[in-house]
Amino acid sequence: MASRVHGHKRGRERGRERGRERSTWGSVLLGLLCTLVLAGLGYAAWELRGIAANRSDGDPARGTYQQDPERADKTAGAVLDGIVREDPEAATDGKAFAGGGAPANWRTTGWQPSDPLEARPAPAEPAIGALFSPGSDGDPDHHCSAVVVHSPGGDLIATAAHCVYGGGFRTNLAFAPGYRDGVAPFGVWVPTRIDVDPRWAEDQDPDHDIAFLRLRRPGYPGQRLEDVTGAETIAFRPELPAPARLVGYPNYSEQPLECRNTARSAGPTQLRLDCADVPDGTSGGPVLTDGRTLIGVIGGRDGGGDDETSYSVYFGDDTRALYERSTKP
Repeated sequence: MASRVHGHKRGRERGRERGRERSTWGSVLLGLLCTLVLAGLGYAAWELRGIAANRSDGDPARGTYQQDPERADKTAGAVLDGIVREDPEAATDGKAFAGGGAPANWRTTGWQPSDPLEARPAPAEPAIGALFSPGSDGDPDHHCSAVVVHSPGGDLIATAAHCVYGGGFRTNLAFAPGYRDGVAPFGVWVPTRIDVDPRWAEDQDPDHDIAFLRLRRPGYPGQRLEDVTGAETIAFRPELPAPARLVGYPNYSEQPLECRNTARSAGPTQLRLDCADVPDGTSGGPVLTDGRTLIGVIGGRDGGGDDETSYSVYFGDDTRALYERSTKP
């Protein structure tokens, strides 16, 4: 009898030891979990501070932000300090670089849809480029795309509003037209002014996901963007369906991609173009017809689309009004 009682005692001791082991491992796991949570919270707080440091209220009622020149120059310097290098023998105009060719009537000649309907790498073009946002805001080096648009001042680009405004106007933007493989062959340009529709600033209405930015090149006073790169001509109230091509820079790619298909209406305020494999970073890239005519920028519904379809705001009267406002002093 005594031996059975002694065996129960040893069993209880072993049970307590296992319990202590489980308790110890449980404490370790809990500690690790707390550490991971705190680290995640710390990273989120760091990222939020980075975002806040690169935002400005501007004038949301008008949808306008006048960029501080000193801050813009610092942004250009940050882009050129290890992210992008300028070509030491930079072209002085778009003729020296691969381009989209002269305008043509794609409805009658010179256009075929991509086969298969998937985005593929494409040559860089002088009037299309990557939009950079250096700093600790959680974005890749270049987070969006943009396109040079013909304007009276010769200094205008178009992109998606969500690329330049979210919780305020981005203050750390720089544009590298014709960007490829770490080289900005036409220089690095920074905003002097950003214009979005107030309805985008108010509640990010996807039917107003379009922005226009006026740019200058630090260190090159008087140089006009359009004189260096050429420009696409914007079309308002374009006839749909239309043969089209989209172009954009994926976040982690050093060259653009493109896809061709018919652009169709997606209701009265959006257009769509069905092409697969158009990833993040292409937002703001142009939707073109007839070679050089801009009829959209990737954005709008669902932040620009999904794995199979890309969207754009339809360039109607609201887009025309925003364009006209952006070209005035």
